[in-house]
Amino acid sequence: MKHKPLPEGFSVSPEQLQAMIDAAPEQVDDPDCPYDPNDPQAVEAYWENAVFTPGGGPEVVQAAMAERRRLRGAQKAPTKIPTTIRLDPDVLAGLRATGKGWQTRANAALRDWLQHRERS
Repeated sequence: MKHKPLPEGFSVSPEQLQAMIDAAPEQVDDPDCPYDPNDPQAVEAYWENAVFTPGGGPEVVQAAMAERRRLRGAQKAPTKIPTTIRLDPDVLAGLRATGKGWQTRANAALRDWLQHRERS
């Protein structure tokens, strides 16, 4: 079976792709890039979970992302227990203002408080 160098539906021929690679500069300076484009490991890590969406467009990308989300199954053994807790509005706003992962950080702060409290 012959290896195909490009995915189905890719609108560039292998020769055109090679010409673009040959014309590319050795070093790239792009301050807006989320990774160092000159570091092959950083490039590989960044694009590791990329999904090729032939045709592109928002609808195709959204469908591909929805499919990826469906691949994750339920937790085998839940590691945390859902609960309800009442907090002052300013405390909750402050926690949420720290961004994504605020519940994990609140959990760590409570664990730290418990450990220090037990030593006293």
